Formats: sequence, structure tokens, C-alpha cells
Amino acid sequence: MRICVLSSGSKGNSCYIETEGTKLLIDVGTTTTYIVNELDKLGVKPKEIDAILITHAHVDHIHGLKSFINKYNPLIYVTEKLLGILEEQVGTFRYEIYQDKQAIINDVRINLIKTSHDAGEQMGFVIKNNDKSMVYITDTGYINSRYFDILSNRNLYVLESNHDVLMLKNGPYPYFLQQRVVGDKGHLSNDQASSYLCKFIGKDTKAVVFAHLSENNNTEEKVLETFNNKLKENKMKFDNVIIARQNEATKVIEI
Repeated sequence: MRICVLSSGSKGNSCYIETEGTKLLIDVGTTTTYIVNELDKLGVKPKEIDAILITHAHVDHIHGLKSFINKYNPLIYVTEKLLGILEEQVGTFRYEIYQDKQAIINDVRINLIKTSHDAGEQMGFVIKNNDKSMVYITDTGYINSRYFDILSNRNLYVLESNHDVLMLKNGPYPYFLQQRVVGDKGHLSNDQASSYLCKFIGKDTKAVVFAHLSENNNTEEKVLETFNNKLKENKMKFDNVIIARQNEATKVIEI
């Protein structure tokens, strides 16, 4: 599997995933032009995308979706509830409905993870190809413990680490917005993300990507400091860590 987080943050999110037989996008939250340019750097044409997975319908995850649909007519995987939400925002499109909270696309199996956010319908993914697997979860106030088994010991984690709680408390956001961010339907803090990863990381884990960092309430240094402290608390070592950025694609990660 080859993975590249094309963009991650409050202004737009998108991730490219490739196996021997499949090319996927998760979210089209930035402009179509940006995504097409980043795909071109990877040697990928938009028409080659087999399917798009959508985490939820907030604008920073679907901003460019309508334009992408109009230009390239992609196949989009949705739940029935998400289908109704998206059709209200972007119109009609080609789609497939997940069956039993999963989908098989060529040589890829996708399992849905129910996340907790204020978007009406939201999800993360465990994506498997042969003996390789990755987790993609952003925009959630917490991760339900019923998913811990399926989330454990994956090769790659792309996980949001949205805010530092103290920076949020002392930052520019009004109180009601602070409460939304830290609530059960908000975003994972650095502390939460790092704590979850210390539960999930196993012997087969190759890399961690911290995603969806707040521009106002976090820094890359805070993310790494928190993670390293959590590793020490749990007597663990792990050093292949990548920070996803808003207007800069990550390196290509191979697992």
C-alpha cells in the first residue's frame, strides 16, 4: 500500500491510497485543482480513482467534491444516511452503499468505524489489502472501546490530534466553541490521540501520521511532545511519526 495525505487541517482534508489494483481518495475537502495537482505529482490521473470515501459532510471534507464530481464523475461510497446529506449539498452522483458496514473495492476491504462528531453521519476507516492495513480517523470526540480490537496493531495510523487543551482554553475561541471542540462530538486532543495510539500500536505498526491539527490551538511541537511523553509513561518506543499539514502533502508512505 502507498499512502499520501494530500492535505489536512481545518481548511481542507484529503488522502490518497493506492494498492496494486486500487486507487482511492478519502475526502475532497480542498479545491479540485489542488488535489489534481497533488495527484499529478504522484503520477495519478483523477479518472484513475476507483472510488472516493467520505468521512462526513463538513465543508473542510467536501469543499471540492461537487467540482470533482462534475469534472470526473467518480464513484462515491456512502451510507444511506450520508447519501441524503451529501445529495443536499452537492447534488446527484454515482454511488455505492456500504453493506454491513464494509465494502470490497477490487483488492481492498474497508471496514467502517463509527465516529462521534456533530455532522449528522460520520465515520472512520480500517482499510486492508492482503496482509497490510491502515486506520484513518479524524473529527471525533472519542473512539468507542468496542473498536479497539479491530484498530489494534495496524501498519499505519492516520489519526487526528486536533488541539492542545491548554492552548484551546487560553486561545481566541469563544467559550461555546471551546466546549464544542472538547466535547464528545468534537475533536481529539493531543492527549487523547496519543493515549489511543499507545493502546493501538503493535509490533506490525510501521508509521503514525498525526492529522487535522488546529491552526489556532496546536503546534507540531506540542503534538510530538505529548506523544513522546505518553510513550515514556507506557514504557514504549516508537519514532516513525509524520505530521500532516494543511497546504503540503506528506511524503508517500509505503507499508
